[in-house]
Amino acid sequence: MKSKKLSTCIIVDIILLAAAFILRFVMVGYDFIAYTLAFAAAVFTAYMYFGRVFKIILTILLLAGVVYFIIVEIPVVSAAHTDPDPKADYVIVLGAGVNGEVPSLSLLNRLDATYAYLVKYPDAKAIVSGGQGSGENITEAECMYRWLTAKGIAPERVIKEDRATSTAENFAYSFAIIKNLGGDPNGSAFVSSEYHLYRAQRIAAAQGVAVKAVAAHTTYPFIMVNYFIREAFAVTYMRAFG
Repeated sequence: MKSKKLSTCIIVDIILLAAAFILRFVMVGYDFIAYTLAFAAAVFTAYMYFGRVFKIILTILLLAGVVYFIIVEIPVVSAAHTDPDPKADYVIVLGAGVNGEVPSLSLLNRLDATYAYLVKYPDAKAIVSGGQGSGENITEAECMYRWLTAKGIAPERVIKEDRATSTAENFAYSFAIIKNLGGDPNGSAFVSSEYHLYRAQRIAAAQGVAVKAVAAHTTYPFIMVNYFIREAFAVTYMRAFG
């Protein structure tokens, strides 16, 4: 019986850990799903081998964790859509990764949403915001500028903000540009991935500015799930440390 129990545990752990390894180190954009699978393997092993008291304590902790996760995710999921009437003079596009000089999937999704917005609102201007990070040969702002103008958006409608390295800086530097151009940042719009909208609006609000959200739909469902999981940790960090 013990031998069968050990064999079952080993097989399940191998499957979970192998899937976690592939998602974390072979594929791109699934890291938090990988961490979840690795955690599941550890929990399964604990339930198989530890005593009754430990199992009760572990169950209580897991249930508390699930409840907390749901509480955190409710506003994140509720905010994952474009606000009603997002028309604005300026739309701030929050940067994402660039692979060399090519937009990553997240950035491409945001650019698609930005292009659609600029076509729908021909008087609006875009502030493409993002500096240059590791593995990027050009700034995120430059990448976005090239992509939008290549799609036919007039260059004078695309303003580059190429210093920001975080969402807070995306907004701070972009708000400064709007003010310098004689505009009011309040009521401006911004584009980001749907899972990021709640946190981004909270960050803008902390700078005293109310912004309208424009959702960029994440192309692949499992990658979207991965980032929604990640947002629970990001929101927790934001609430704890500002």
